[in-house]
Amino acid sequence: MEAKGLFNVARKEFIGHLTSKKFIVILGLFLIISALAMHQGMDYYNNRLENYKEQLSQIKDMEGMEPGYMPEKPTIMLVFMFMSSYIMMLGAILAIAMGFDLVSKEKETKSLKSLLSCPVFRDEIINGKALGGTLALVFAMGTALLISLAMLLIFSIVPSMNELAAILVFGIVSIVFLLAYFSIALMMSTVSGDSGSALIYTLVIFFILGSLLPLVGPTVADMVTGEPPEPPAFEFDIRDETKESEEEMQQYQEEVRVYWEKQRRITDAFNIISPNMNYMTISLLISNPQIYLAVYGQSSSSMTSTGGSKEAPGLREVLGKVWKNILALIIFSVVFFAIAYVKFMRMDIR
Repeated sequence: MEAKGLFNVARKEFIGHLTSKKFIVILGLFLIISALAMHQGMDYYNNRLENYKEQLSQIKDMEGMEPGYMPEKPTIMLVFMFMSSYIMMLGAILAIAMGFDLVSKEKETKSLKSLLSCPVFRDEIINGKALGGTLALVFAMGTALLISLAMLLIFSIVPSMNELAAILVFGIVSIVFLLAYFSIALMMSTVSGDSGSALIYTLVIFFILGSLLPLVGPTVADMVTGEPPEPPAFEFDIRDETKESEEEMQQYQEEVRVYWEKQRRITDAFNIISPNMNYMTISLLISNPQIYLAVYGQSSSSMTSTGGSKEAPGLREVLGKVWKNILALIIFSVVFFAIAYVKFMRMDIR
């Protein structure tokens, strides 16, 4: 493989995507709905900010009383919580639309044979197509983020450096999520005989991974774990609190903890192979850090100086919890592209 041939194919594919009516229409819808989601998110953010200001004013009016907690100022990342749901649907459709006919269309028009007659290697073609599609997805996601930042500035909302870093991470994770479905579409385009079959197979996989697996996980968990533990049957009397009743209650609490832990492990095993669930987990914790406290509890570093109120964790702490989900998205892209690569390299073109 030579770099010149690779970049020539990538440039051709990138320009082809940007000038494609299919890409322009879906990208336009993606940007419009993303802008609407940003507007919806900013309304939610402004409401949270107003509540925060009211709580501060109430605390200031409490003369001579030390507040037990201090309210936390909402982060602008709440705006992107609404945007992620549209990326998970429309963004995935955009990625599928870009990849389902990359190879199958060449086979249908018999142009693949003439392309291979040029001084270009097979691996340069498949790698160039993948690189060109990746650049187009980066362009689409980058445009959506730039529009989002422009809307924030129009509404006089200036993100801090930490928030800008979180927005950058959100954009990178979104691109990795889109690449997962682009790789699936590219793989189906390589193994299928025509573009119609490739599109149907890709949409079936999209439905299974995105909608079916998240529903199957809890069902399987219920079947494996059975009914939750029953609480101990005894009448509590404050005048006759025995050691045995305390031990029974402690045993019950431990059984409940083990039961729900087993449920969570089984559900996570199904969710980890769903790009949608991985992306939802990552984007939710990045855009709404308070969810982190509800899921993972309060760490020792999450205490305020006013007596124990919970603070949202930093970006590094959140990424430390979702690195498995990020790795799963990367593995998805690598595995399906590897299948497309091997199939393309062994394809009999006549």
